[in-house]
Amino acid sequence: MKKIGLGLAFAGIILSGQVAAAGVVTIASGSQGSLGFSTGQAVAKVANQIGGITARTQPINGYLPLINSGEIEFGFSNAVEAEYAVFGTGNYAGKPSPNIRLVGTMFPLKTGLMVAADSGIYTISDLKAKAKELRIASEYKGSTIIPFYIGGGLANGGMTYADFQQIPVSNFVKGIQALGDGLVDVTLISLNSGAGQKVNAQLQSRGGIQYVSLDNSPEGIKAFKSFLPAGTIVSMPANPNIPGLQKPANIMEIPWMMLTHKDVPEDLVYAMTKLVAEHNAELGASFPAFKGAQRAQMAPGNKVDYHPGALRYYQEAGISVGN
Repeated sequence: MKKIGLGLAFAGIILSGQVAAAGVVTIASGSQGSLGFSTGQAVAKVANQIGGITARTQPINGYLPLINSGEIEFGFSNAVEAEYAVFGTGNYAGKPSPNIRLVGTMFPLKTGLMVAADSGIYTISDLKAKAKELRIASEYKGSTIIPFYIGGGLANGGMTYADFQQIPVSNFVKGIQALGDGLVDVTLISLNSGAGQKVNAQLQSRGGIQYVSLDNSPEGIKAFKSFLPAGTIVSMPANPNIPGLQKPANIMEIPWMMLTHKDVPEDLVYAMTKLVAEHNAELGASFPAFKGAQRAQMAPGNKVDYHPGALRYYQEAGISVGN
């Protein structure tokens, strides 16, 4: 890993032990238009303009191994995939990345199983009753974490992919579009996403789209977490302005997190953590998803260790770690 040092100032507070600037901080951000890309652009902008950190984004896919090797300082992942990557399970089976550490949650991701509103499917029990006659988006070679999201939703209702007619799609967006194009009956769509809004418009003759409400009983949550251990099930009220929520529904929520390498300097990770925690307004102006962030919930429980620099900030700020 290249050594990085810098003098940093936040709101008049200068980090003790000034370090001479010796390099550029790289933030892996995913391809243009992706969640990682938008997140990375917003964080890099705040780092450069407010934090005094020379940061650049690198729009590449599959970058978690590069964080593990120390070739890239920062990147992003949902909390479930971070666990899979570190321990070599799930979609990283046999390929552990033990050097990855958590910085903190950027904002919560909400997503869920979606159907056409006139399908007669509202709850996960309804889905199970009709499973054999339904087509479901599958495979996702370009978005390998997505089958685990779907698998978690199905497990919540005592189902697996084998209960459905499986229709392969190449990536997350193609899976969303497949519902609008009538190629599948069930897919995964993120809350209020642009792609989801387009599908909702396509299916207006069928009443739009509707989330499949998950079982939030202790048994249902346990089954869900067998696939998505860092995920939770949250209850959303009906909201006619949000596609999929014509009726209230229990859907998935998973933290979207910043990751780093274990040997990135503690002062740098402290500084980046502080930036994200204390400049939510500026981040939200660049990428609205940050408006859903809650500072007090930046450090949820996870099997992956937090970087010492992040822990130093959370302790200083009185933010509970691991809840």
